[in-house]
Amino acid sequence: MSFKPFPVKNRYVGQPYVVVGCIIERDGKFLLVQEAVTERGKWNQPAGWLDFGEKIVAGAKREAEEETGLKLKIIGFLGVYSIVKQENHNTKHPAATKHAIKLIFVAKPLSSKIKFDPQELLAAEWFTLAEIKKMKRKLRDYDIIKEIGDYRAGKICPAAVANNFINKIKK
Repeated sequence: MSFKPFPVKNRYVGQPYVVVGCIIERDGKFLLVQEAVTERGKWNQPAGWLDFGEKIVAGAKREAEEETGLKLKIIGFLGVYSIVKQENHNTKHPAATKHAIKLIFVAKPLSSKIKFDPQELLAAEWFTLAEIKKMKRKLRDYDIIKEIGDYRAGKICPAAVANNFINKIKK
């Protein structure tokens, strides 16, 4: 039995969740988006939740294109990054802790006009790595610097390594 992907709307306490996203570089600068909702004002790479039943590479491309309005070509798989962080610094309750498993790809922009939903994002801008390193507390996730470092070090695998997906439920 096959099924079509559908969006994940909720996350459960203590449950790691899958994020797919892209490092997008143009002329030595990297595209970051500024969050308007969750962690408002923080900068992040274009990324979001993988939809249930969605192919991983397709999900990364979809999320990055939705957030930037750019037409993108996925050129490689950068890696899997795991980040656990306290959501509310006033409590140690598990409900205030997030654990994201991030599958990050490298994408090449095929268009240049950035367009984003102002309900979800405040801005989308290109930054050098040096500028991003200075942002520290303004970054949604600190692993962005590691991801860009891995990209610049050439640690890119073929995107196909993340395509091991079977869209069937077996009985």
